[in-house]
Parts: sequence; C-alpha cells; structure tokens
Amino acid sequence: MGKIKFVADSACNLSSDLLKQFDISILPLCIIMGEQCYYDGQDITPEDIYKWSDANKTTPKTAAVTVEKAVEILRPFVEAERDIIFFGISSQLSATCDVIRTLSETTGDSRYGAIRVIDSRSLSTGISLQILYAASLAAVGKNADEIVELVNNRRDKVNASFLVDTMTYLARGGRCSSVTALLANTLKVKPKIEVTDGVLDIGRKYRGSPKFAIFRYVEDLKSQLLSADETCIFITHSGCSQEIIDDVWAYLADLHHFRRIYVTHSSGVIASHCGPGTLGIYFYKA
Repeated sequence: MGKIKFVADSACNLSSDLLKQFDISILPLCIIMGEQCYYDGQDITPEDIYKWSDANKTTPKTAAVTVEKAVEILRPFVEAERDIIFFGISSQLSATCDVIRTLSETTGDSRYGAIRVIDSRSLSTGISLQILYAASLAAVGKNADEIVELVNNRRDKVNASFLVDTMTYLARGGRCSSVTALLANTLKVKPKIEVTDGVLDIGRKYRGSPKFAIFRYVEDLKSQLLSADETCIFITHSGCSQEIIDDVWAYLADLHHFRRIYVTHSSGVIASHCGPGTLGIYFYKA
C-alpha cells in the first residue's frame, strides 16, 4: 500500500476497474428524492432516478457528501497516517470541497486538517483526468505537495463537454426554461454543454437523431483531439446505445492518437441533471 491515498466524490464517474487499479476511494454525493435521501452509486442508480423524475415531473435535489459519510470512509486512511488527496466536483457546483476542508473543525479532530483538497473546477471524468494524472505522478515518486501543485497548474487544460439528448432534465432542474426545453425538444435541438472555469455554459446546438448529433459533436472536436495530450481520453455517457458508444470509440481509435480510450457511465448525480442519452468527451489539451 502506497503512502499517498486518492479519494474523490462520486461525480468523477470512474469505473470500478479504474478505482481498483489506482486505489481510489469514493465519497458518495447525496440524491434527494421526495423525503428520501440516497447515497450516489450505493443505493440508487441512474435508471431509478429517471423513473422517479418522469413520474414526478421534476429532478431530484443533489447535495454534497455528508460529514458522517466522509468521516466513515476517510477514518481508516487518516488513522493509517496516509497522505490523502481529495478531488471534488467544481466548488461552483457543489459544496463538497468545503465539507472536506472543514472536517477538522466539524469533528474536532485536527488530523483531518491535513487532507489536501483539489477543487477540480470540472465534473464527471474531467475530474478523473486529474486523478489519473496525479496517480502517474505518484508512480514516479512525487510527494503529495508536489502532486497537488502540478495537478492544479494543469487544471485549466481539462477539456470537458457533453451533448444532451433532451433538455427536459435541464429544465426540471432550473437550468433552462420549460418553454426553451419544449421548443428545443420539438425541433430536436441538442445543446453542447461546456465546463468553463468551473461552471456550465451552452455551446453549439446540434439537430437530428441522437446518433447523428453525437457524431457531429465528436467530429467538430477533431482538431482539438489531434492536438490533445495523447495519454488518455474518456467517453462518458448516461445510457446511450451500445451502437453509438462503439461508433464514437471507433472514431477516436481511428485517429491513432490516444494510448487509452476509457468508456464510463455517468453517476446518479450527473445523470439526474443531464438525463438519459447524454454523451461527453473529456481530455487534456496539450
């Protein structure tokens, strides 16, 4: 077991294989449906969320990790005196980073104050890129402070975007008006959502079938992809068809640029806001 321990919140959307490979532990964010609160990825799935959302014509509320759950998961690593580095969803979108920063005050245990917190200023596998970069630094002997500095210095190189199939979930969550969503859905408009400085912006809008729109979105990234860091790239989706996923993977593979192409599924927190059929491409700009 290495001295450095990586921990992230559930918005990072890393697969179980990658979590195991790089010894990453997950702090689950909270999903509130009616009067019930669920831990993301532990006792609720995106499919459960879609069913509830459609039945109730609203989206669940989401919240930062609870202090109790954070302490439960972090305590063994704190007691083992490991150098914990925590990666959180953008602080512009969630209070999770603040929760981890204040654990020592909340618990009265000063040991939690030694946890290093990285605000990813991103979401989904935009966070994962930073975690895997940190793991590569640890593998060549960088210490925790050096890793935090290098990851933060490269943070603005993360290119994070995704294409939503329907604007219904964005409207239910208050991120666009119901009229806008209705018009967009009627006209089959699918907006590209970009993460800029930790917040979400609407970019180019695509029209057509899910397969057509997603492929146009990916093709429009080609020049950026060919100049991107070649280490790895993520395809992250919230329930796209296997045909679409395979086609996107094949397109990226045919570029002969990336050493690894990872495919991951969105967590409940991410899926609850973007809805089914969303697909995003995440990579480091060179």
